[in-house]
Amino acid sequence: MADSTQPLSARAKLAVTAGRAAAAVSRAAGRGSGSVIGGRVALKLDPDLLSRLAGHLDVVLISATNGKTTTTRLVAEALRAGGEVVSNALGANMPAGITSALSGGANARYGVLEVDEKYLTGVARAVSPKAIALLNLSRDQLDRAAETRMLAERWREGLEGTKATVIANADDPLIVWAAASAGNVVWVAAGQEWKDDAWSCPSCGGVLQRPDDSWQCGSCGFARPTPTWVLSGDHVLDPHGSAWPIQLQLPGRANKANAATATATAAVFGIAPQLALQRMQSVAAVAGRYDVVQYDGRAIRLLLAKNPAGWLETFSLIDPPPTPVVLSVNARSADGTDTSWLWDVDYTRLAGHPIAVVGDRRLDLAVRLEVAGLDFRVHPDLRQAVAGLPPGRIEAIANYTAFQDLRRVVGN
Repeated sequence: MADSTQPLSARAKLAVTAGRAAAAVSRAAGRGSGSVIGGRVALKLDPDLLSRLAGHLDVVLISATNGKTTTTRLVAEALRAGGEVVSNALGANMPAGITSALSGGANARYGVLEVDEKYLTGVARAVSPKAIALLNLSRDQLDRAAETRMLAERWREGLEGTKATVIANADDPLIVWAAASAGNVVWVAAGQEWKDDAWSCPSCGGVLQRPDDSWQCGSCGFARPTPTWVLSGDHVLDPHGSAWPIQLQLPGRANKANAATATATAAVFGIAPQLALQRMQSVAAVAGRYDVVQYDGRAIRLLLAKNPAGWLETFSLIDPPPTPVVLSVNARSADGTDTSWLWDVDYTRLAGHPIAVVGDRRLDLAVRLEVAGLDFRVHPDLRQAVAGLPPGRIEAIANYTAFQDLRRVVGN
């Protein structure tokens, strides 16, 4: 870690100041937090600013297709037991957003950073992390992201020779393939609910066999490594075999898996499992996800699901039928404009739920639900959708920009 007392250069200070000014203008214009535009301006003035801002920090990078924002929040809460943390808590996870976040961390000890999958290796080169946590890889934003096998290969090449401790999900073959080139890997048995992107061996292309909870290639022998941290029901088992209870406010098996990875990550920084998990209990929502809000006299729980793996996990935590459900899908640039992934989601799991469909691509989603044989109604907006649903708390599931639209409508 670099000397924390080393001041920023005049150029770096100017870049930070200009970035903050640009962010303030963006906020004043009602265009969001301004973190991305602020970071872009700052990096334009000093292309090495990201590296300079991270120089005094112990950094952990968290990347995945699903769960990285929540895991980033959990790791940040755990590490606050050891000192001040700077983090891109709202999910601005490309270099500009990360730079903007770090500009406010002059007095921090730790940098806890969510990183978009495409930018992981570049950000790692810039900030020299102490740890990198890898959760899963599945298909997402098909028009902008590389095929998962290609992305795993890119990670594998980028992680070769890294000095960082890599905390990796032993249950995802793509993650194992990507992480195996690193010199120091901590394997976590965090589970893999969605398996449709990992039926072939990333090493040789052979068919992966999945006996019980394990996996191995029948052709080349590439196989699941032995984990040292294990998610077991409502507990995390540490490398010594001690079981530590997970008591989260966040719902679902996926968040227990996130907590298991976060616990293993915090341990790299010397935070004991018991203390890490206690601190994670304070997290009730993450950037509006899982919040229960009141709208038009109804309670609505806001849930984010961006891709087939995310929708599968979300279906597992909603209340059972006949709980009413709102589904909303957009296809803007931040979502990915290709909606073909809708056909990979098993919407039959919503059988028995009254369903209302909204969002920019509500007709695309309606066709998919019609083929699935579900009963649903299409509405132009949330207000009419809510009015048309029977009594009871509503589960609202939306992809990225549709989720932000819902939050604006309900005032969250």
